[in-house]
Amino acid sequence: MTEITAALVKELREKSGAGMMDCKKALTETNGDIEAAIDWLRAKGISKADKKSGRTAAEGLVAIAGAGHKAVVVELNSETDFVARNDAFQDLARGIAEVALSTNGTVEAISAATYPASGKPVVDTIKDAIATIGENMALRRAVKLEVEHGVVATYIHNAAGDGIGKLGVLVALKSVGDKAVLTSIGRQVAMHIAATNPLAIRPEEVDAAVAERERNVFIEQSRASGKPDNIIEKMVEGRMRKFFEEVALLSQAFVINPDLTVAAAIKEAEKTAGAPIEITGMARLLLGEGVEKEETDFAAEVAAAAKG
Repeated sequence: MTEITAALVKELREKSGAGMMDCKKALTETNGDIEAAIDWLRAKGISKADKKSGRTAAEGLVAIAGAGHKAVVVELNSETDFVARNDAFQDLARGIAEVALSTNGTVEAISAATYPASGKPVVDTIKDAIATIGENMALRRAVKLEVEHGVVATYIHNAAGDGIGKLGVLVALKSVGDKAVLTSIGRQVAMHIAATNPLAIRPEEVDAAVAERERNVFIEQSRASGKPDNIIEKMVEGRMRKFFEEVALLSQAFVINPDLTVAAAIKEAEKTAGAPIEITGMARLLLGEGVEKEETDFAAEVAAAAKG
């Protein structure tokens, strides 16, 4: 059996927001499995929130480059936000995004591509920048979307400059309709994605493991009501329908006009565009997402240095 250490309890507390004793019990019940313990807490109504992402360790920038029917978003990390505000670093992020447009959009392909300003591969250009600026950097993620007919709309939230910021979104719209209309509705949908962070475009595209996890939580919560199994089944199905509506892009209430779903807003745009519109892809990159920051006690560090 896995030892339930204080560090494990602390990690669960930070991710779930639940009390220490509840966290210890949850870990005991799930043999130290953090993810299962979070679900256990949610099922018991102790933790209402989904797993917290944790504080981000990565600083840097998200950069976007687009060319009508294709666009790419990249994440270039630095150690500090101070470096991310450096003109040279910002130019590098933009330049890498531009280079990425001519690749297949993977980090490996971008890293191997030639950076025009240096004549070297992107990976070596980043190494040169590290030597010049004196801080570690890394090309962490990249996503490229492309359509044969239509546009790939882009959006940078709280832009730090042209094509750079902390959150970047791409939306691919397949259509032979008016490009200006496609770009306009595409940008609005991209803004919506920035705000709501949908898990998939359509309900049936939600990851099966994520859906099953939610279903199991709903089953445990419904059983606590003491109702018969046939009623519990209906309760769970109703909650799953609501879950899919909330996490799938097309069924969400459109943030620009909450009276419409995103799907309905697209239908409205089709009238002006003069042709059907299909959303074929989306990407949302939030700087440092999924990277946890190592917490340090600055006062303790200073005190230790003074003693030392």
